[in-house]
Amino acid sequence: MPAKNNDLHGNAPESCPVALLLIDVINDLDFEYGEEVLKQALPAARKLTELAKRARAAGIPVIYVNDNFGKWRSDFRKTVDHVVSDGVRGQPIAELLRPKENDYFVLKPKHSGFFSTTLDTLLKYLESEKLIIAGIATDMCVLFTASDAHMRDYHLFVPKDCSAAASREDHERAIALMESKFDADTTTSDNLDLQQMLNFAPT
Repeated sequence: MPAKNNDLHGNAPESCPVALLLIDVINDLDFEYGEEVLKQALPAARKLTELAKRARAAGIPVIYVNDNFGKWRSDFRKTVDHVVSDGVRGQPIAELLRPKENDYFVLKPKHSGFFSTTLDTLLKYLESEKLIIAGIATDMCVLFTASDAHMRDYHLFVPKDCSAAASREDHERAIALMESKFDADTTTSDNLDLQQMLNFAPT
């Protein structure tokens, strides 16, 4: 059954077969293993910055799927302001990946970007069938989001150079799991052919 309302009332693309999900990249990293995550995540954030730039240029919607950090009165803009302005541990990553005007955002209360959020509804409006998923942490929120996306029959791309965990071993285990169990394409971001992804249906 077609949607009753196909108008997203915004300036971003209203229909695109591909979407880029940035998981918890606006993050103060104020937790026990935050310093370890920062060391692993900074190189990944640089790669992800370039991938997001390419995605926007190709007309692929960029969706920030971000934790509310248990702050139920929070909003995404205040979270961005906090992380880029207050000298917190995650500031260098947030400065690299600061959202652009036409990007989307979804706040999540738990690990998965789909759990109790509007993400699934947004992706249906965008008519996205292929998801590029990246961010922090590979073995937690990226993994849980990819799992829920797999159960919803999305075709998954999880570029292994665009996510990070507290250790390289944790990252690599999660990447291997997503590749073997969720049929995710884990090629590096430099090798992602965005135009091909836009022009061909998933197999």
